[in-house]
Amino acid sequence: MVNKRVPFVDLVAPHHELEHDLVSVFRSALQTAGFIGGPMVEQFESEFAQFCDTQYCIGVGNGTDALRFALLAAGIRTGDAVVTVPNTFIATTEAISQAGAVPEFVDVDEQTSNMDVTKLREYVETRCYRDGSNGRLVSRRTGRSVTAVVPVHLYGQMADMDPIVAIADANGLVVVEDACQAHGAEYFSAAENSWKKAGSIGKAAAFSFYPGKNLGACGEAGAVTTNDETVARIVRMIRDHGQVRKYYHSIEGYNGRLDAIQAGILTAKLAHLQDWNEKRRHAADRYQELLDVISDRVALPRSMSWSRDVFHLYVIRSEDRDQLQGHLSKSSIDTGIHYPIPLHLQEAYRHLGYRIGDFPVAERLATTILSLPMFPTLQPEHQLLVATHIREFLSRSSHYSVTAAAN
Repeated sequence: MVNKRVPFVDLVAPHHELEHDLVSVFRSALQTAGFIGGPMVEQFESEFAQFCDTQYCIGVGNGTDALRFALLAAGIRTGDAVVTVPNTFIATTEAISQAGAVPEFVDVDEQTSNMDVTKLREYVETRCYRDGSNGRLVSRRTGRSVTAVVPVHLYGQMADMDPIVAIADANGLVVVEDACQAHGAEYFSAAENSWKKAGSIGKAAAFSFYPGKNLGACGEAGAVTTNDETVARIVRMIRDHGQVRKYYHSIEGYNGRLDAIQAGILTAKLAHLQDWNEKRRHAADRYQELLDVISDRVALPRSMSWSRDVFHLYVIRSEDRDQLQGHLSKSSIDTGIHYPIPLHLQEAYRHLGYRIGDFPVAERLATTILSLPMFPTLQPEHQLLVATHIREFLSRSSHYSVTAAAN
């Protein structure tokens, strides 16, 4: 019997399935009083580093901490500028600002919603100049030294990392990956002729384990991955008040430690992540098959040959997005919008002086994107209902809903 309501995400089923293992984690913490740090955190750090093909993983309190600490450890300082994209969750730019830098934006690619490599190159070549005294790249907009680029692997699809890394290396920029939606995603690096895991390509990377992520805690949690021993050492200090050992503080830090209980929960779930990701891929394939007949009227996600996506979200595009979302809601189908207002137009960043029209692709995406239900236990019957109601809505619509360019 198919449930009448199709939820956007189901966080109950996996926890019910793993209830015994998760309760055992809690019991272990109670019996040892090991609540902060300790063996459970160390075990998760070791296993997640191995999963990401990196030398180091440092558990922290949440994904925002992870990105902020990664930037600080990679050398980003007060007064710097850091380049990222405007269509992401505000945590990306909060981390940049809280590291003392200012975010600057480049537009995204219309097909992938990820950083547009051409726009990044144009930014470096036309919106920056080289400081004659030290050779550093300087933003014409702010007069600040540009020191890093933060590509976001949005919706579980990898940004095109080879050219991003090449541009960064040529201009003395650090690359820090925002991999908060990309647990287990992979990128084929032509430069290295191999598949690379999300979190293993930049100087460092940030992961969030917010409960709804592909790998989610039962609360807040995050991690930094890196192959750089110095970055790992500094992040460990930053997360724990700058301590090298108890009460010996080398730097001022933060209280950003990972709880042992959350680490134990993440270790239990990590064993299932590859299977869960594969189930998400199968669900995405089913959506593609069900919606292909109307792909001239809604734009479907496009997987690139160099990315093995993990479909944290399954996002379609329609010019009638708001009406379509309303129709699905009335049909007891939950959906989401990720994200309705690009960051450069948010009230929080009014002081940066950006205007409507500065990043047209991101702005266009914000008005057309719609996230459909996506989770590992999503049933084919539920997906058929979603597709049926989308087709029903389109049968009543009088005009086409996507441009040819989007396809």
